[in-house]
Amino acid sequence: MHGKVIAYQGVEGAYSHLACRNVFPKSVSIACASFEDAIKLVEDNTADFAMIPVENSTAGRVEEIYRLIPKSSLFIIDEHFEPVNHCLLGIQGSRLEDIHYVASHPQALAQCYKNIIDLEITAVAKFDTAGSAKEVGLKQDPSYGAIASKLAAKLYDLEILKEYFGDLKGNVTRFIVLSRENTIPVHDKEKNYITSLIFHVRDIPAALYKALGGFATNGVNLLKLESYSMTGSLQVSRFHIDIEAHPEEKKLKLAIEELSFFAKEIKYLGVYEKHAGRENYKLM
Repeated sequence: MHGKVIAYQGVEGAYSHLACRNVFPKSVSIACASFEDAIKLVEDNTADFAMIPVENSTAGRVEEIYRLIPKSSLFIIDEHFEPVNHCLLGIQGSRLEDIHYVASHPQALAQCYKNIIDLEITAVAKFDTAGSAKEVGLKQDPSYGAIASKLAAKLYDLEILKEYFGDLKGNVTRFIVLSRENTIPVHDKEKNYITSLIFHVRDIPAALYKALGGFATNGVNLLKLESYSMTGSLQVSRFHIDIEAHPEEKKLKLAIEELSFFAKEIKYLGVYEKHAGRENYKLM
């Protein structure tokens, strides 16, 4: 998409920035201090889309997002899976044996824990991965390194001392693309779709069991079921579900009809094509 503006949380070189460049290579990306800021830029018509991470194969879900989405007026129009390749970076001319301190986001440090221990270097927690790389570039101290992406290395003129620094292979983050427009793709029987929605159940016995029963009896596959307490209450839970079906399919229509008997405030978040490589990734 030419000329589009994509908002993301983080600084230049973050994995969210990398996802923006891979999905929208001809567009402009805007870094934001928070997920809320990125969403607001789209709501205010300053940006066309927001690239938002929702879960990681190693670290699990990004809980904050599931609390922000229900408050937002945006819709999910696409999903993207971005491989996370943590690299150990240092200033130009530094060597692996020079590194005594390594900085990054706590999750990145945890995902590289074994390699950090093996090299006997001290981990330093920072706000994000790319920001750590930027700081190392400014510091110009060969004893300091950062764990970040190859893009961060390029942007901040750092040397990649070890490219595959993560302890686990196949680390991946699932992103969703948010838009002001609720663009529902025309149903094509040759393609697979995901319908995302949120609801909370009525205060009756076995309400959730009954609410989800319609999906089972109509042969509809649920890809994800997330629950979390609604703001201001520890008794009422909201549920987020990703459904492997298009709203035009009869089986989903019947399942939603049954859901409506036991749930209230059902809100559609979006309908979008299922990522072609989804089966290659295992998310928590």
